[in-house]
Amino acid sequence: MATHKLTHLDDKGNARMVDVSGKPVTSRVAVAEGFISLQAATLRAIVAGETPKGEVLNTARIAGILAAKRTGDLIPMCHPLPIEQVEVLFELPEQIEDDIETVIRIQATAKIVGKTGVEMEALTAVALAALTVYDMCKAIDKTMVIDNIRLISKTGGGSDRARRK
Repeated sequence: MATHKLTHLDDKGNARMVDVSGKPVTSRVAVAEGFISLQAATLRAIVAGETPKGEVLNTARIAGILAAKRTGDLIPMCHPLPIEQVEVLFELPEQIEDDIETVIRIQATAKIVGKTGVEMEALTAVALAALTVYDMCKAIDKTMVIDNIRLISKTGGGSDRARRK
């Protein structure tokens, strides 16, 4: 197993923010996804705009965008970044059937021209969008599960990561 130097600790083990001042400015894009499982009746209520707290998906989209913009405030060693674009998309099942698991796929894309990547911003956008769906639907569905939040791809900088299948 390879050993890696911990970038967020100094030689004495103290926490530190990584110095990116010497890195080149490049165009960077990160895509993340996550899933929320819910009852078919809950998804029907979301689609019909009949949830107790109001319009779920647009509220969750706004929460995801705001979360990406505030990632540096939420995660201690993340750099505050001037995000240039964030997109949060929801993929719903084509048919809603009571006997089939109902899952919403959430995908976030974050873009910047800068010295460090936007992976954490894309992941945070997905997480907060999913949490917002959960919060807005918890009164009608106690079975929801947020699952498998992960980075799908990243480009720019020195370590592009191929798209996950």
